[in-house]
Amino acid sequence: MKYFKIIAVLVVFCLIAIQFFRPERNNIHNPSAVAITKVVVVPADVAMILKTACYDCHSDYTKYPWYANIQPVAWVLASHVEEGKSNLNFSDFGGYSARRQKSKLSAIEDAIKDGTMPLSSYTLIHTEARLSAKQKELVISWVDKTLAGY
Repeated sequence: MKYFKIIAVLVVFCLIAIQFFRPERNNIHNPSAVAITKVVVVPADVAMILKTACYDCHSDYTKYPWYANIQPVAWVLASHVEEGKSNLNFSDFGGYSARRQKSKLSAIEDAIKDGTMPLSSYTLIHTEARLSAKQKELVISWVDKTLAGY
């Protein structure tokens, strides 16, 4: 029983201590000159879908929930955002080569068609990010029209 109390105290101490080590937030407040909406025509309804379902992980504008202030949850969220932005960053889309832009647009379409995006772990908590059939069709149609213009 003595060891259990020692371990419990150490665990509580560690949980308190890690609260002081916070990851950097992903919130750049200056609009990017190379954001997707600046270089590609994005209809308002599609832009709203992208902002609601994609931007938290795939842009420089993450809206953090309350639990993002608790460690180690914040570290996990920071890792997800970093990985998402490394694959596609809507804030830097205009900085991509034309070939990479086309590739990313095709990847968006594929991910929506096969249901891999938005992640189910994300939509579990963020129910507003669940895409309806109509929303999926809007984004896919927009991607097809945009790709046809390249």
